[in-house]
Amino acid sequence: MKAHTKETQASMTPEKAIAFLKEGNLRFQNNLRANRNLLEQVRDTRQGQFPFATILSCIDSRIPAEMVFDQGIGDLFSIRIAGNFINDDILGSMEFACKLAGSKIVVVLGHTSCGAVKGACDGAELGKLTGMLNKIKPAVKAVVHPSEASERTSANLDFVNEVAEKNVDFSIEGIRAGSDVLAEMEKNGEILIVGAMYDVATGKVTFFD
Repeated sequence: MKAHTKETQASMTPEKAIAFLKEGNLRFQNNLRANRNLLEQVRDTRQGQFPFATILSCIDSRIPAEMVFDQGIGDLFSIRIAGNFINDDILGSMEFACKLAGSKIVVVLGHTSCGAVKGACDGAELGKLTGMLNKIKPAVKAVVHPSEASERTSANLDFVNEVAEKNVDFSIEGIRAGSDVLAEMEKNGEILIVGAMYDVATGKVTFFD
């Protein structure tokens, strides 16, 4: 598989980009890989890059986006921060990726058993980590269980995973509200902004409807 060129990127629609990622994740789940020469892709991209997708994911070592989606050199813009939340620097990076560099989709990729989400659920405090986790706490508060007896700590993995999904939703809302550039591109059909969850037990990525 060759590295993407300006022409192949231009021919990609947002819907096709999502299909590429889904196909890649299916290969990953089945321990298969597309036939690609990474060093050849290094050479092919030495004068330019034409990624078709931008992935915002957690720093968790189990979720390298290129491997999870079976993509190669020059295929993805990969943004990583603990808890995959949004700030102005990340929005600026996404604007560059989509408006200037041609990316067709923005995927906010959360995952099960997220350590940052667990820390937010437990109210963990440690140096600069405290302020970072505060950005995830709105998702913690937004998950309401029918029973007040439901344990709202990291000991309850179902709760943690619900918060992780809600955090993805909030990040997507944050992209649309925080970036007029990206919101307009989505409105015009130039890009899609979508959420997804990675299961650390199976390797499966489930895209939100």
